[in-house]
Amino acid sequence: MPHPLVLQLRFTRSEFRHGLKDVSANDAIKRFEPINCISWMIGHLAFQEQMYWLTRAQGITLIEGMKERVGWGSEPTTPPLDEMWAFWTQVTKAADPWLDTLTSDMLLTHPVVQGKTHNESIGTMLRRCTYHYWYHLGEAQAVRQLLGHTNLPQFVGSIGDEAPYISE
Repeated sequence: MPHPLVLQLRFTRSEFRHGLKDVSANDAIKRFEPINCISWMIGHLAFQEQMYWLTRAQGITLIEGMKERVGWGSEPTTPPLDEMWAFWTQVTKAADPWLDTLTSDMLLTHPVVQGKTHNESIGTMLRRCTYHYWYHLGEAQAVRQLLGHTNLPQFVGSIGDEAPYISE
């Protein structure tokens, strides 16, 4: 069974998808400055997962050039929704087998990035990634409200079934 923090990340991802269900390609690229558009948020989170769980953890970069398009500090962009969901899906699917190997002991380790020990442990990075999703999910719901969307999803879904607290 995956580590409970990995289950939390997976639950958070499912809530993220749930919260963005039925967003049109046109609405996904609309900006209410200074907020980024929804498609950017999707790509941005995929970029973080690619960097953490693929590039840093395994030396794999599935799609080059995403830092410039949706990375931290990049200029605002309005990438196509279908492209960002495809990127997100590819990255999360590729990351999951590695995430399934994490143990409590491994979460305490610090990855080596460009020859230097990273200042955060894998566990902290896992929490940061999960919390980052919730931040952008709230932001995306605000954008949806500004777009006039109604009947937005309620949160937090069936956490008791999908990601309950369990002791190790």
